[in-house]
Amino acid sequence: MPRRILKKNPKKAIYVFWEGESEEVYTKCIKEAFSKRATIYTHREKGTFSTAKAFYRGNTKFRENLPEYDEIWFFFDTELDKANQWETNWECLEEVLAAKHPNDFRIRLLMTSGCVEYWFLLHYEKVAPVIISPADKGRVQEQLKTYVPTYQKGDYQSTQMIAEQYEKGIINGRWSLERLIPEGLPQKRGKVRAPRDHWLYKGEHTFTTVHEAIEYLRNLPEML
Repeated sequence: MPRRILKKNPKKAIYVFWEGESEEVYTKCIKEAFSKRATIYTHREKGTFSTAKAFYRGNTKFRENLPEYDEIWFFFDTELDKANQWETNWECLEEVLAAKHPNDFRIRLLMTSGCVEYWFLLHYEKVAPVIISPADKGRVQEQLKTYVPTYQKGDYQSTQMIAEQYEKGIINGRWSLERLIPEGLPQKRGKVRAPRDHWLYKGEHTFTTVHEAIEYLRNLPEML
């Protein structure tokens, strides 16, 4: 039987696997910002789907506590050259999913086109540039620095300044998806492996879904 360590606290429990240092630091910022609403556990090392599979197999404590988590997040960028990895990544999750009842649990994909700095930029303006090449990503980072000149990947202080603008990020994040409806964005259905997420994962469009996770946290009740 699970030790039920997590649910001694009534707050939602979320475990986050992250792709890079910028995602890790942003997760730490929102962990602090929403600490009265949720308990967020950040994985100790970078990695997403294959990392989660290996961790599930190798860490007894994680396996025992898994039924206690309300959500598991995967925070990463989409890329055109990774589009064919959807099925492989799904297979990495099958063991983890088997340990949970689907009605009690959600896997949430926090995806952003090309680089997480696009999501950061949406905290300040509505914009949807093509983000494919390294040069495209560099331009997004430079545009972000017009708002946060001190920004550097992995820098907590400048990332915290960005995270504080989450309300505008939510609004502009919604816009980034709504603008794709005429292009065929599928309706969001279900908690896991939604057709919408598969469509977005292909990396052919400029978008983010990170705002949905932030909005979820914002709407949770505060706990002591």
